[in-house]
Amino acid sequence: MMSPIVFPRGQCNLMEPGNDTRISEFLLLGFSEGPELQPLVFGLFLSMYLITVFGNLLIILAVSSDSRLHTPMYFFLANLSFVDICITSTTVPKMLWNIQTQSKVITYEDCITQVNFFIIFSGLDICLLAIMAYDRFVAICHPLHYTVIMNPRLCALLVLVSWIMSVLHSLLQTSMVLRLSFWTGLEIPHFFCELNQMIQLACSDTFLNNLVMYFAAILVGGGPFVGILYSYSKMLSSIRGISSAQGKYKAFSTCASHLSVVSLFYCTGLRVYLSSAATQGSHSSATASVMYTVVTPMLNPFIYSLRNKDIKGALKRFSAMAVRKGPIVLRLKNFPGLQASKS
Repeated sequence: MMSPIVFPRGQCNLMEPGNDTRISEFLLLGFSEGPELQPLVFGLFLSMYLITVFGNLLIILAVSSDSRLHTPMYFFLANLSFVDICITSTTVPKMLWNIQTQSKVITYEDCITQVNFFIIFSGLDICLLAIMAYDRFVAICHPLHYTVIMNPRLCALLVLVSWIMSVLHSLLQTSMVLRLSFWTGLEIPHFFCELNQMIQLACSDTFLNNLVMYFAAILVGGGPFVGILYSYSKMLSSIRGISSAQGKYKAFSTCASHLSVVSLFYCTGLRVYLSSAATQGSHSSATASVMYTVVTPMLNPFIYSLRNKDIKGALKRFSAMAVRKGPIVLRLKNFPGLQASKS
């Protein structure tokens, strides 16, 4: 059997039989151990987090408030925006809190919880990207049957199945982590508790954990990716069959934003696992993880709104509606009761 992987920074203190105590906390080292750089890191990540939350929240409000956007494509986009808020909120606030309090500690329970929710939301992100690719495939390759195929019941079912799969996957991975033993002096060169990092810190045999982790990564990550590639290969074939150049541009523009997000997400995610495999124990994995845990969710609202006339129009109408509601508060001064109270 494969020998357990031991993380270089962790101190696996082999105690006497019957005297092994479970670790109660970990140390998140973050990006820089120098205190002079912590304010810069805090300001940078706080800015990115606020942009991510408000940007994706605007997408959700625009889709929900505008009846013109009550279509399958924007339904999935609103769900993706919600998941992007959640995946960033799982990791960044704890890092900001540790910087603010000048503490690197995260409890064992909080670390397991963070791993659990991160797996759920990252799995949902992957599933939603695959569903959105299928939606564009139906819209381009089967336009006459689009409303029949992508009916509200199927759309809701696809999102529900994605939630169920992601939750079951997370329960499997966290239950596998719970069987591992951890001892003292454990430092994580990362800004959040990642599954691979926790497995490397274990003192017990991790062969089964690594087997399940990589098999699940191929199934959960590779399966949707194959579906995305298949959908886009069919779409490209259909687009090539369009005679007019204007028709080709219009068909391709409907999936250009989604293709950009898919490329950014999968390229950065692949970069993370390649860097962690090549340079274990360094901060390169943490730096690469920022791309798909923080940067990609932050860029998604810009990618989907800047080139999308429907989203830009909905945002303008939503902002105009909010401005029109403002004077209602000012007109309260005309109420007799308020005038009497002033006199």
